[in-house]
Amino acid sequence: MERRHLMIALLLLSMCLLIPPLTAHADWKLQNPLPTLDVLYGVWGSPAGDVFAVGGCGTIIHYDGSSWSSMDSEATNDLSGVWGSSASDVFAVGSAGIILHYNGTSWSSMASGTTNDLNGVWGSSAGDVFAVGAGGTILHYNGSTWSSMASGTTNDLNSVWGSSASDMFAVGEGGTILRYDGSTWSSMASGTTNDLNGVWGSSGSDVFAVGAYGIILHYNGTNWSIIRTPTTGGGFNPENLFSVWGSSASDVFAVGSRGIILHYNGTSWSSMASGTTNTLFGVWGSMASDVFAVGEGGTILRYDGSTWGSMASGTTNDLYGVWGSSASDVFVVGSAGTILHYNGTSWSSMAS
Repeated sequence: MERRHLMIALLLLSMCLLIPPLTAHADWKLQNPLPTLDVLYGVWGSPAGDVFAVGGCGTIIHYDGSSWSSMDSEATNDLSGVWGSSASDVFAVGSAGIILHYNGTSWSSMASGTTNDLNGVWGSSAGDVFAVGAGGTILHYNGSTWSSMASGTTNDLNSVWGSSASDMFAVGEGGTILRYDGSTWSSMASGTTNDLNGVWGSSGSDVFAVGAYGIILHYNGTNWSIIRTPTTGGGFNPENLFSVWGSSASDVFAVGSRGIILHYNGTSWSSMASGTTNTLFGVWGSMASDVFAVGEGGTILRYDGSTWGSMASGTTNDLYGVWGSSASDVFVVGSAGTILHYNGTSWSSMAS
């Protein structure tokens, strides 16, 4: 399981928690009553406004544009990743090789052919979907069935991202980076043995990977290179980077432990003042001047293009995922079934 998910699972002792609902706070408000009290790991939404969040014990909840409701997955496995090509074609992956599919009406289990944990899912279309996970597992869905693909590694794979159907990257344990050219996966020299937790790119020739000890790698279309940053320039650094996102090739953010936020302006990386020492697990933005970072202890930070500021979340629960359809429609998910929504102006509680 992806490193941050493993850490969370250990803290929860692999149990589904029941934690009393928290009261709403100014600015951010809890989506209440909550459809679930299980930890939520991932969130994805369609352009049509349908949002799906997945988490512990097979939890799947759905937002239809007006309210949240729990969905019957008929699964008890933890779900760590969710992606879809549309609101009626959504995939969720998780522990013990589970893959679930939503057809717009109901969720059903799909034969994955593996019992390895699956940590990430991404696709270029409804008929071209990839799932990655433990032991170098890579699965491909062709619109009909899932099949195993030769990865050439037994290292755990934590994340997958692509620019097209013929240009995908998977990253993971021990500095592993794999690339798919539309036909086969091949290993790429990363120059590090640090675990890699996240990958994102502005194009197939401009890709960033982040991971343990503040490592940041960049792919220029030919090879990967280690980027000297405020965290790696001085040698060993205890800060782990968990997520990377950008609005363009010259505006990239990486977040991680102890409140670290790094920014790339197209030329160099620099450290940004976050105002917190809490670990940050996720980052997403609607544009260069509207970026959100979420993390430990209910931390939500917002970047306005100049500085980062703290936002009142109304919760002390850890927050793991952030996604939005626009600057006025942002969702955050986390432990104890926490769901937060921002409409760009005010915050309101939404009944399930």
